[in-house]
Amino acid sequence: MSRLLEGVRVLEFAVLFNGDHVGTLLGDHGADVIKVEDPQRGDYLRDFLGQITPHHSPAHIQVNKNKRSVTLDLRHETGKELFWKLLATADVFVDGMIPGAMDRLGIGYEEQRQRKPDIIYCECTGYGARGPYAPIPTHGQMMNALAGAVPLKIENGQVQQTSPKPGWGIHMGGEGTACAGIYGAYHVAAALVHRARTGKGCFIDISAADAVIASAWNGAIYQLNWHRITEFKGMPSTDRGRGQARYTFYETQDQKFILFCGIEHVFFERFCRAVGRPELLVEQRKDDAPVDFAVADERLRRELQTVFHSKPLAEWTKVAIEHRIPIGPAYQEVQDVFNDPHFKQRQIFCDAVHPHAGPFTYVGQPGIVEGQPFEVRYPAPLLGEHTDQVLREIGCTDAELDRWRQLGII
Repeated sequence: MSRLLEGVRVLEFAVLFNGDHVGTLLGDHGADVIKVEDPQRGDYLRDFLGQITPHHSPAHIQVNKNKRSVTLDLRHETGKELFWKLLATADVFVDGMIPGAMDRLGIGYEEQRQRKPDIIYCECTGYGARGPYAPIPTHGQMMNALAGAVPLKIENGQVQQTSPKPGWGIHMGGEGTACAGIYGAYHVAAALVHRARTGKGCFIDISAADAVIASAWNGAIYQLNWHRITEFKGMPSTDRGRGQARYTFYETQDQKFILFCGIEHVFFERFCRAVGRPELLVEQRKDDAPVDFAVADERLRRELQTVFHSKPLAEWTKVAIEHRIPIGPAYQEVQDVFNDPHFKQRQIFCDAVHPHAGPFTYVGQPGIVEGQPFEVRYPAPLLGEHTDQVLREIGCTDAELDRWRQLGII
């Protein structure tokens, strides 16, 4: 866990993935993320998508780490007063509920900025807070589906997902809730810089469907502007039947897969000389295009497959490192990814022990901050686990806590 956001306090009011993921990304960078939950239900992500132990789904353990949980009944006047006291100490509010839910509770953005004008309010939802579809509750693939990233077909009278068409498209984007969290945290970080410079807060409206499109920007712009392209040199094939010998997957000697990307002439030349096949250089296209995908060159593809069948995957990786050639493993199992020495060194996976669920393998952060290795500061909390601790920090007494607990306010 980096400490880049140390000293920043975030209040998160969210259930399920969209808002939860924003909070966990901020917490992973050192922010003090306080998850405000209803005392009766809380974030029900704890209780579905499988259970390691009761109330500890794998998704909850991952996406609610590095947070503290406080329970407040915001329908009770005392609960709302406590919320406003907490907000006075906060820099950021993350809203991961259905658009309008915070307004109905009386703690939406307009109410918050009346009391704290510099608050950074990040609403992260499936379809966004603005637009005709904003009121629709969303789940899982709905965001990708709206973005055009879920290819479908009818087979035997049933709708089924199918493989995406070859070439560029929105399918190149990531999973909606993951993308939304990333863009939410990125906008919050930018807003913190803006506030430090101007003293002003802001309202941020993140849509997971928008985030899928933004993550697939390359595919989107090519589909939308294809009719404007006047020169197609250096373009890959968009026809699965034609293939492209110099940018495709090959099988290795040990029945694993690699992706060969020798489209630049310098890289293809390095490869041919490294494997002792300089005669293949004759096949290079002699035009001014900076790259050559070798589209529809089936003879070259067969030759290269023969070459790649000569060594196991690990040896091809060594060739890539030694000769600086764009060749990389194409793993088919997560366990192979986990065991890869490159990922081991980068620590994208983190083995730890959750105090209630036991041993757990987390996914860490893709960025490495020098001297600040990834760690889980707070394991995903029990509902209201830190209520007393956090409320004492804003001056509440033990007698008050006992009384409010008896009344069901906390």
